[in-house]
Amino acid sequence: MTRLQGSNQNRTVLVIGTLIAIALIALALFAARGKSAQQTNAASFNLAGQPVAGQADAPVTLVVFEDFKCPNCKRFEEEFMPELRSKYIDTGKAKVVSLNFPFLAESARLPVDDSKFAAQAVECAYVQGGSEAYDRLKQIIFRAQGSESEVWATKSRLKDLAGSVEGIDPAKFATCLDNDETAAAVEADKQQAEKAGVNGTPSVYVNGKLVQSYDAATVGAAIDAAAQ
Repeated sequence: MTRLQGSNQNRTVLVIGTLIAIALIALALFAARGKSAQQTNAASFNLAGQPVAGQADAPVTLVVFEDFKCPNCKRFEEEFMPELRSKYIDTGKAKVVSLNFPFLAESARLPVDDSKFAAQAVECAYVQGGSEAYDRLKQIIFRAQGSESEVWATKSRLKDLAGSVEGIDPAKFATCLDNDETAAAVEADKQQAEKAGVNGTPSVYVNGKLVQSYDAATVGAAIDAAAQ
């Protein structure tokens, strides 16, 4: 009896152990599938007709959302982008697509939405002179950046800043900006940002995956990983 009872106990322990093992395996498989799904979850953007820096056939695509009133965007462009350009953009390893996410003026409840005006200005430059004119004016506006809590990117100021940019006709630029001819393009960019869940600037995506920090080392590591 004792042996039989012991045998039953052993069988009970064996059954329980087997069930636990099965449960642990199922949990591991579920976690692995969840991790895999998370890793492959990437945002999708419509990049047709957007300004591009770099070779069109570069294997890695950076999508950068910026607001011209954003101090961190200025830092990204002036402190980190030169290194990224020399190491990745100019060498054909990656290209950068610029999109606008003007929100700071609205968030600060400023009387004039100069975040939007600045975005419209670079889009007017793009209409006339393509990606190069867009990039030239973008850098000039960032250099002229004022306080994010004050209105500084007025249409008048933006016309002055664009006056010396190669590839831009001042009269045509003024008409474009005054008539809000690129407002729809800016709004389309903003809608893409909102759809992707962008909640700040600069927001940098590498092949559709959001990079958690915008410094050159982190973005560069993301480019290297995407290129593998």
